[in-house]
Amino acid sequence: MGDDRRQQVVDGRTTLGIELGSTRIKACLVDEDLVPIAAGAHEWENEFVDGRWTYSLEAVETGLRAAYAALVADVEAQYGVTPTTFRAAGVSAMMHGYLAFDAAGELLVPFRTWRNTSTGPAAERLSDALDFNVPLRWSVAHLYQAVLDEEPHVAELARVTTLAGYVHHRLTGRDVLGVGDASGMFPIDSGPVDSGPGEPGHRDWDGDKLATAQDLLGGAVPDLRTLLPEVLVAGEHAGDLTPEGAAWLDPTGTLQPGVPLCPPEGDAGTGMVATNAVAPRTGNVSVGTSIFAMVVLEHPLGTPHEELDVVTTPSGDAVAMVHCNNGASEIASWAKVFGRFAEASGSALATDDVFRVLLDEAEHADPDAGGLLSFNYLAGEPVTHVEDGRPLLLRTPDARFTLGNLVRSEVHGAFATLAIGMEVLHGEQVQVDRMTAHGGLFRTPGAPQQLLAAALRVPVALEETAGEGGAWGIAVLAAYLEHTDQHLADFLAGTVFGVDAVHVADPAPGDVDGFQTYLGRYRAALPVQAVAAAATRPSATTHHGEPTAGAEPRLQEEEVTR
Repeated sequence: MGDDRRQQVVDGRTTLGIELGSTRIKACLVDEDLVPIAAGAHEWENEFVDGRWTYSLEAVETGLRAAYAALVADVEAQYGVTPTTFRAAGVSAMMHGYLAFDAAGELLVPFRTWRNTSTGPAAERLSDALDFNVPLRWSVAHLYQAVLDEEPHVAELARVTTLAGYVHHRLTGRDVLGVGDASGMFPIDSGPVDSGPGEPGHRDWDGDKLATAQDLLGGAVPDLRTLLPEVLVAGEHAGDLTPEGAAWLDPTGTLQPGVPLCPPEGDAGTGMVATNAVAPRTGNVSVGTSIFAMVVLEHPLGTPHEELDVVTTPSGDAVAMVHCNNGASEIASWAKVFGRFAEASGSALATDDVFRVLLDEAEHADPDAGGLLSFNYLAGEPVTHVEDGRPLLLRTPDARFTLGNLVRSEVHGAFATLAIGMEVLHGEQVQVDRMTAHGGLFRTPGAPQQLLAAALRVPVALEETAGEGGAWGIAVLAAYLEHTDQHLADFLAGTVFGVDAVHVADPAPGDVDGFQTYLGRYRAALPVQAVAAAATRPSATTHHGEPTAGAEPRLQEEEVTR
């Protein structure tokens, strides 16, 4: 097998996927059977600058090059050859946010990521006008808020895109976006996808909503259609690697131009691919810096809900998305504390072993966490209307304060806001056969999967390949360029996941009841967040925020989420 893979690398028959997550940039190389054969990664961290979460474009460039160089080094170490070209490639990244450029291609303001929650007035007005929930983190909300705030850069706008769209443009020169990522910028036409075997079909921005939004924006910005990228669906050719793009990614000059690229996608879309969840009645949960659930809809929702985003699969099918800004970072922080305790006691443990010990304790704890209560709010949380979050651990004097209950409380706290959002789907009679979970938290078997099933009241599956994450998912989408004789769902079910083992956890009644008790306390205590934020609001306007380096990589196998 090693010699065959070596020849595939030499012949350029492998496929490259790159995903930019919130804490890691990961590159993944797959063989002709779509099995990962090499990987490279680079850790990075968002910054809180002038009141906004951001990454610099210099950090994007440095990180991409480092991740790609690490992948090349891995190939060389395993197979003794250096890749010069690929069968296909693709780029994925954190969805949403705001990257604004002028006509010369210069960035007008620092990248505003999905984590920013300062767009309330814009999101509210857009949602009312469009009769469609526009979340705070969507690109159009950032754009309209800049208009409302009369920011000077608005007059110079020529192009707005996402992080994946920016990287793809640097590699190919094309201003395009996969429909899944595009659906987090502005609403997509919800009509049936006109496609069949051999024809990926087509999707586009919702024309009526574009016109309505343009009326709101007035003459402050150019025509929205000219500002936004071209929308493509999975299987459409999205350009080729240019000489400039090859040199940008690989300054050594070894990588050759001409590699075909698939449409750039968001991490939600690659998470759906990585968990084989692109068909109706399927869904997935991604647990990383943020936590979000995606459910592919059989029919449109009856009414807009502020807790739900309506986005799409990479093929353009409607998806209800519950997105929570805060995920498992607080669990990682506790693991770091206990890891340091073990080290200081003379019994140092590897990070995975720290998680295993802690989560094993949680599995056997009281179902309701013994009266403990944990908030994982490192940032604001729109689902629960928390503008400025604070991580908190609360307990009554008679609570059962044990290690197991502490960890179970933190896990319950990571899932609580997601469960609140998912209750809206239950109210819409949305049917889900099962959810598939992914993210590094699920590398530890047992408690995370079982407690998520209890929180969502639905069976939760783990695919063996799901742990490969979004970089593998975008590599699969790149390989799909040569398989459009099948619908994407059929390609995944038959070619990619046909023989993979699936581990399913059903909700245990005792765990379900315990979580519901916990959730009742959680809702009642939400007003404490505002008090804690007011009492601890920092005076500095520039600092590095959570997640802390060294904790987060354990949570995600990219970010399959963020």
